[in-house]
Amino acid sequence: MYCIIPESDDPFFNLAIEEILLKNSEDEYLLLGINNPSVIIGKHQSANKEVNTKFLFEKNIPVIRRISGGGTVFHDKGNLNFTFIRQSESGKQVDFRKNTQPVIDFLVSSGIDAKFEGKNDIKVGGFKISGNAEHIHRNRVLHHGTLLFSSSLGILRNSIRKDKSCYATRAVDSNPSSVMNLNEKLTIFHDIYEFRKEMMHYFLKTWPDTKAYKLQGSETEEALSLAETKYKSWEWNYAYGPEYIFRNNFQLDGKLHSCSLSVKDGIIIKCTIEGSEKMAYLANKLATCRHMVNDMQMVFNEGKINITEEEIFNFF
Repeated sequence: MYCIIPESDDPFFNLAIEEILLKNSEDEYLLLGINNPSVIIGKHQSANKEVNTKFLFEKNIPVIRRISGGGTVFHDKGNLNFTFIRQSESGKQVDFRKNTQPVIDFLVSSGIDAKFEGKNDIKVGGFKISGNAEHIHRNRVLHHGTLLFSSSLGILRNSIRKDKSCYATRAVDSNPSSVMNLNEKLTIFHDIYEFRKEMMHYFLKTWPDTKAYKLQGSETEEALSLAETKYKSWEWNYAYGPEYIFRNNFQLDGKLHSCSLSVKDGIIIKCTIEGSEKMAYLANKLATCRHMVNDMQMVFNEGKINITEEEIFNFF
């Protein structure tokens, strides 16, 4: 197995390089990455349903879809992402215990009483420190995991949507849990970078035939291209998700309004707004518009309807 510490903190690139190594190689890898603030959703989720759209828009935090399933997670410079890419046997490919146990063993060796709990979590004292997801490609498996070391838990909580009652969809739901940072109990490491370095050393010395690996120029170029064409694209991050219906009631110009948006492939295909004639008229204009803040704001502006930056989020 090759151990890789990506030199990039760009979540778009780091997700892309994982896909490149999964699909274009037969080797096995462990990647230990640290990303800039971002919200990573599962392959089969609806982006706007899972995230606090207003908060992320205001903070300029991107939403990125990964190729593995599961729920939504928050990345920042206090979160260590571990990714196993391994060969697998048919019928035994999805195995969360197999791919979390090495990480649990490392944590235990560092003095942390970590346990595998539920379907795919690592917890300490009942608090979640790691969420995990997997993706199968032919005879290979990609296992994504997070490790909360010193993450901003306030931003994490504000980034994830709490009330999803406005959304009706068959998309996969996230399962929220009480979380904690490892540095609350793990004081032997000065920071997350020292923690990562020690974790890599642990695998290099305890796993046979494991060595450090640096990405080749061709792999980096492919990943940069894939990041641009796929992981930064609206088509992948928003349009790919399952169709949904959004409904909400809100006050506008002192009147109670209600709206219903049917969204398919990221596009509003049907819209009704009740409460005033001008908004009812504009509902027709919103059909064929992307369910994105800037796109909807443009339609309102063209219709000469004053919608403040705050009010636009009534539609999310």
